[in-house]
Amino acid sequence: MKLLHPSFLLLGIFVLGGIIFKLTTPNDCGFILDNDSIFVLTGDFRRVPFAMRQVEKYPDADLYIIGAGLDKQYQNTERAVIESKSKSTYQNALAIREIVEKSGLDRIVIITTEDHIQRAQYLVKSELPKTQIVACPVKLSEMKPARRLERWLVEYVKYIVTRIGIKEGPEYTYK
Repeated sequence: MKLLHPSFLLLGIFVLGGIIFKLTTPNDCGFILDNDSIFVLTGDFRRVPFAMRQVEKYPDADLYIIGAGLDKQYQNTERAVIESKSKSTYQNALAIREIVEKSGLDRIVIITTEDHIQRAQYLVKSELPKTQIVACPVKLSEMKPARRLERWLVEYVKYIVTRIGIKEGPEYTYK
């Protein structure tokens, strides 16, 4: 009996890992407290409107919009503190760490799309190991299946790269 070719074994491990990645992703928004601090990462047009709907349910919650991809219609939102310097998920995590440390928060809610939530949560947790992080994923259900699969695949590869220690590309520097 011949052993499997190493490339088939690696492909099998990659596919199995992708299945596990998808199955272990939070499906629903975790429990949000009335006075939580909600951080929404920009980059997808679904995220900020979803966060705004969540904040309406919790009038005492603080909202932080993190990242450079903020739609102009939300830039004058009175309810939100806007950070617009960070341009990558890792830079988002650094910006969140700065806010959390200044504010003395011990619990935060992270809102981003479901394909992105694990990597975002991992990066934020690596910067804030003592902070409780509640995941609140935005569904991609209205997206065509082929596009959704492509996004999941890209995020899975980015997650693997992040887990091996590469937090962002060389073109980014956080200031």
